[in-house]
Amino acid sequence: MKKILAFVLTCLLALSLAACGTAADGSSQASSSAEAAKSFRVCICNYVDDASLNQIVENIRARLDLLGRQNGISFTVDYDNGGADANVISQIIANFQADHVDLMVGVATPTALLMQSAAEGSSSPVVFAAVSDPVGAGLADSMEAPGANITGTSDALDTETILNMMLAADPEISSVGLLYDLGQDASTAAIAAAKAFLSSRGIRAVEHTGTNVDEIILAAQAMVSDHVDAVFTPSDNTVMQAELSIYEILAEAGIPHYAGADSFALNGAFLGFGVDYAQLGQATADMVFDILVNGADPAATAVKTFDNGIATINTETCKALGLDYDEIAAIFSPFCTKVQPITTAESF
Repeated sequence: MKKILAFVLTCLLALSLAACGTAADGSSQASSSAEAAKSFRVCICNYVDDASLNQIVENIRARLDLLGRQNGISFTVDYDNGGADANVISQIIANFQADHVDLMVGVATPTALLMQSAAEGSSSPVVFAAVSDPVGAGLADSMEAPGANITGTSDALDTETILNMMLAADPEISSVGLLYDLGQDASTAAIAAAKAFLSSRGIRAVEHTGTNVDEIILAAQAMVSDHVDAVFTPSDNTVMQAELSIYEILAEAGIPHYAGADSFALNGAFLGFGVDYAQLGQATADMVFDILVNGADPAATAVKTFDNGIATINTETCKALGLDYDEIAAIFSPFCTKVQPITTAESF
């Protein structure tokens, strides 16, 4: 009996240990699976190094870090800059895909288009940031329902408001320079709207364009030679790159430069008006989180737009133009939700 009892106890002990081992292994595997579900790899490709787009990237990273810490989730964020070169951007995207990332973020329209093309047929979602006209660019079927594995944020500019501020500051304007890059999709709709607006008021539109910094400098000099009363630029990344090189040219000629983002004013333009790119970057990160963590479907996730309500005045340029900041701020305030001062610097 003792031998039988000993044998039975031994068997029971073995079964118990096996059960514990199975439970431990199962628990370990479940824990490992849970950990995997709490870790995501996000890759960001920026179109070019400029104050506007860099501000977006910085805020995407900071917001994902905050959301991760708040929710016990690890976001590994890889970043690269395409230098406005389509071949370089395509290679960056290919590298991201080879690394089997969970989601790609394309900053600015050219990057988003290349990312969309490369991701066709892939299960990895794409989120774009700062695309001025997602439907016109072919990135979305509609703003409410993009219709594919891609969605994002738009920095569409309220062109009419910025031109109304221009006329409020100087009702005698007879000619306005339109300074932009013909190859920038972000400028197409805004420039068309500006031409229509100016034509309806009998104001001459003078166009000068460029595809790189040197050409934009020449274009700005041509604006001076043409004696335009003011210059308008939408959220154009090529002009943004050149702003630090052209703002003095225009200011010394007494020509105020009105542009479609606060970063232009940071780099010397008289007025930057439009989307708060810090807010846009944070909203882009919220979309990334919702897709990866909450399982939101990009195809059914509406493109996020923003109220264009912040007017940023460069106080140094304002003074150089012989204008009083307080008076100008009072003139602009009825057209926007906020007027704020800034001084010239390279980045935020």
